[in-house]
Amino acid sequence: MADPYKILGVQKSASDKEIKSAYRKLAKKYHPDRNQDDPKAEAKFAEASSAYDFLSDKERRAQFDRGEIDADGNPKMGGFDFSGMRGGRTRTQGSVNPEDILKEFMGGFGAASRGPRAADPRVSGWDPFSAATQRGTSTRGKDFTAPVLVTLEQAHSGATVPLKLTSGRVLNIKLPTGVQEGQQIRLKGQGQPSPVGGEPGDALITVKFKRHPQFRRDGKDLRVDVPITLYEAVLGAKIRVPTLSGPVELKIPPHVDATKALRLKGKGLQGAGDLLVNLRIVLPKDGDPDLESLMRFWREQKPYKVRNTKG
Repeated sequence: MADPYKILGVQKSASDKEIKSAYRKLAKKYHPDRNQDDPKAEAKFAEASSAYDFLSDKERRAQFDRGEIDADGNPKMGGFDFSGMRGGRTRTQGSVNPEDILKEFMGGFGAASRGPRAADPRVSGWDPFSAATQRGTSTRGKDFTAPVLVTLEQAHSGATVPLKLTSGRVLNIKLPTGVQEGQQIRLKGQGQPSPVGGEPGDALITVKFKRHPQFRRDGKDLRVDVPITLYEAVLGAKIRVPTLSGPVELKIPPHVDATKALRLKGKGLQGAGDLLVNLRIVLPKDGDPDLESLMRFWREQKPYKVRNTKG
């Protein structure tokens, strides 16, 4: 991840309130629901969320400000520059292997500078690479949090969703049965590596539902608008309506009351609720002289009221 302060557009001296305010502005600007035609918006949204999560952790923020860790939580090994070791080999920051560093120290900085004890680290009675020493290592890596956006279809079926991190790494997340928005999924061992060879931390993934182009969530139920013709509303019909599992057939009774939703049991999200079908009567697009003539006759000879005109 790049510098989290730069991602959020704040100074290092920014207060928690200023950081939260900056994140909210970016989250609102790049939220995928508002940028469905911009494929880069989701990545920017995730980047801002990761930066906010990082700076919200007071301990990690303090370590970053002191230069002890980078923006991915990797240790900087006290700020030492090991690029001159062993013939001038260079290592990029954040990719230093702690085992290599210990080997450099235990091996010395060249044969001419090593004394008899420095040349053989076993003289000290402690071998940093022995199995016993490695088993004794208990410091684990840091956990990290990230949001994952899922469609209602993916949540409904318990799909496996890929999440690309800002580092380029991809996590494959298996959604649990009945997953809910805001639920946190823990991926063991997928967090930051330990700086001393211990177990890696965990990835804490927060599920967020994408806005669906057809369905609206209403508690445990789903709602969907379905257009019908005037003659279907009057005479009744069998029509196909969409569900998260595929289209199904719905019977419309004659003289249907289009102000009331028709209910399909068990066709809501994950089967926990129902699908409420709101019928929308659509007239011919360009008008129809015969229909207009019939409606004039109806208005004059068979009027009826649908609105309360009192008050």
